[in-house]
Amino acid sequence: MKIINLISGPRNLSTALMYSFSRRPDTKVIDEPFYAHYLETTGIKHPAREDTLNSMSSDITEVLESIYKTSGCEVLFLKNMAHHHQQMDLEFLHMMTNLFLVRNPKQLIASFAQVINNPTMQDIGLQKSWELFNKIENQNPLVLDSAEILKNPKTLLSKLCEKLDIPFYEEMLSWPAGGIKEDGAWAEYWYKNVHNSTGFTKQKTSSRELPKHCESLYLKAVKYYDKLKINSISI
Repeated sequence: MKIINLISGPRNLSTALMYSFSRRPDTKVIDEPFYAHYLETTGIKHPAREDTLNSMSSDITEVLESIYKTSGCEVLFLKNMAHHHQQMDLEFLHMMTNLFLVRNPKQLIASFAQVINNPTMQDIGLQKSWELFNKIENQNPLVLDSAEILKNPKTLLSKLCEKLDIPFYEEMLSWPAGGIKEDGAWAEYWYKNVHNSTGFTKQKTSSRELPKHCESLYLKAVKYYDKLKINSISI
């Protein structure tokens, strides 16, 4: 079984990509398996915190054991947030195919601030993505920019599947409106746009202005984005 570990920031099309992979006949998906661990170890307050902690294990050893025991599929797609990869032994990354998903932080931060008003570098995960990329760079991890997906989903996903050494399926290009059974307990707070979608489409809100109080965060974050984007798959 091939395990694809998506390492993303929030508001990056990561849920849409999970929905895309869930449509594959050979694939199972898991939504943010490290989220409860992140909430428990950091004490951070997020929407649906208690529901999340009650719905999944926060013990990273148990979580990884459950992942490895998954059966009935050729591909297992883990949708993970970069900043969730902390206070844990990261050696497991060497047993997975790691895919970094990035987005222009101006759009990312403007979107994230609609749910959490004062996002931090830890929240948006770009610095953590860069740190993780450097940790496993000798594995030639893949990098994907969400803007590239939107340019031509079929071409880009075909290229991605080729690099992942898995077949491309046309079913990956669309999904029914609404959620999927694998959605995490936090879906009602974060997944409105993807629940209203049936494929990879640019959201009207993607052009919203960056809040002025987030400008300093953007200037710090864009440096990491630029470093990762150099390695991105393009059409």
